[in-house]
Amino acid sequence: MDDVIVVDGLRKDYGSVQAVAGLTFTVRRGEVFALLGPNGAGKTTTVEILEGHRDRSSGSVSVLGFDPATGGREYRERIGIVLQDAGFDEEFTVRELVALYASLYPSRRDPDEVIDLVGLADKSGARTKTLSGGQRRRLDLALGLVGDPEVLFLDEPTTGFDPTARRRAWDLIRSLRDAGTTILLTTHYMEEAESLADRAALIVAGRLVVMGTPASLIAGETAGVIAFTLPPGVVADELPAFAGFTRVDGLAAVVETAEPTADLLALTTWAVARSVELPDLTLSRPTLEDVYLRLTGGVGGDS
Repeated sequence: MDDVIVVDGLRKDYGSVQAVAGLTFTVRRGEVFALLGPNGAGKTTTVEILEGHRDRSSGSVSVLGFDPATGGREYRERIGIVLQDAGFDEEFTVRELVALYASLYPSRRDPDEVIDLVGLADKSGARTKTLSGGQRRRLDLALGLVGDPEVLFLDEPTTGFDPTARRRAWDLIRSLRDAGTTILLTTHYMEEAESLADRAALIVAGRLVVMGTPASLIAGETAGVIAFTLPPGVVADELPAFAGFTRVDGLAAVVETAEPTADLLALTTWAVARSVELPDLTLSRPTLEDVYLRLTGGVGGDS
């Protein structure tokens, strides 16, 4: 697959502050690429540069062969953008607004088809000012899709969605990817990134920390996590020795282990020998969220 987005040594400075500090990555045609990181990491700045909405300080950027800073209308006609908070005229109906946006593109999808795809068919005639927060995000998604983009930028696309709407949006994103659309996704939902992304890049303080498939990133973690509540009257020192790392916080115990079968057997054998139950006992595999939390070290803050 050829590279549709190429970012090489991208920097964005605001005086002495480096919002983006030398990012380099590529996005292949027809893949979902997730750009992850805490608030203030530089994700939105990077995406806005790729969209052509913000100038870069240095480095090179190419999307569909265009420099977004100089691509002009020819470039904008080939991309779709779903911003965190786009805003739109409150007096238009849903269909009127989607049809208006469709008219701006030489290649377009049928407005009614797009409205149905995002789950707003029953709100087609409603004025946008009457929509709930989740419905407005669906409308944002419809406006980003109606121009039939080759590259789609999705910035926190499912914020405010209920679980059913979020799953439906995921199915739509997968169908777009399967049809050949290249998608750059930013999200704070690690489950969303793990489910959708073909590859993901984590940035912190404007710098690339790690990049790869979700599976490859998770493979660097421990093989399993055993969690349980200490039985009444039992203290941490009485627990058996584990091959993995044990962490006890109050009554909550966690064993991060590369040998989950052996450590689970040691724990249950110990409990049976003492005739005690292990409340809330679970064995789970690491997730992309575990990778994220470990590598960001709890870094966060305002955008």
